[in-house]
Amino acid sequence: QVQLMESGGGSVQAGGSLRLSCAASGSIFKITDMGWYRQATANGRELVASIIRSGSTVYAVSVKGRFTISRDDAQNTVYLQMNSLKPEDTAVYFCYVDFISQYGISINRSWGQGTQVTVSS
Repeated sequence: QVQLMESGGGSVQAGGSLRLSCAASGSIFKITDMGWYRQATANGRELVASIIRSGSTVYAVSVKGRFTISRDDAQNTVYLQMNSLKPEDTAVYFCYVDFISQYGISINRSWGQGTQVTVSS
């Protein structure tokens, strides 16, 4: 079993910055993809950013140029640096990790518990 611990959410004024962290622990052999989704009230969950093991990244159009995703494989941690925040970035942010466990060969996904980000105008 793999657990994800998120931190770094909070409230900020428009134009401000926040940094989210997500640390994975448990029976991990290898982590492949890592990333962040967000869910605003009444909306579905949308992909914010993802990063594969090679370091290649994908961003939602709405955050490109403002958010930066990075990972530290030694710490099994993924980060999301959020700059120039806008009120429309307000949502619960969920991290995910795709991993191969120490006991299998298939790729599984674990999710973080979610952290609230609130941006006021």
